[in-house]
Amino acid sequence: MLLEHYMYRKRINCIPMGSTTFRNKAKKTGAEPDECYCIGEEKSVPDIAIEVNITSGNIDKLEIYRRLGVKEVWMWKSNGLSLYHLREETLKQFVDTYGYERITASEFLPELDISLLERCVLITNSLQCIDEFEQGLN
Repeated sequence: MLLEHYMYRKRINCIPMGSTTFRNKAKKTGAEPDECYCIGEEKSVPDIAIEVNITSGNIDKLEIYRRLGVKEVWMWKSNGLSLYHLREETLKQFVDTYGYERITASEFLPELDISLLERCVLITNSLQCIDEFEQGLN
């Protein structure tokens, strides 16, 4: 909700793809992110995939997303976001993160304040959540 609000407010065209299952038969892989978005126009693979890890899930999912060609993966775990951007198709430098570099700001949404997003996501009242997010954007 907050990301879509942000993109609407910043006039960024996005296509929410929900928790669609993506498969690549040639690379024998598939994933179903909790939420994902194409930025600008619809594509066969999302630009941003979001994984919410409450009880399970780990960095190994990046390998699946790399094989699918997802450029950015955001992982929510322990009340915080970790953002990764795909740098390598063939692993050389970012071996431990399967070709992804850990980043502090989204390359698709560089002006988005990630710490504001993290704070607001933890607010359980949806009206208060969006109000605080909106105040932070101003």
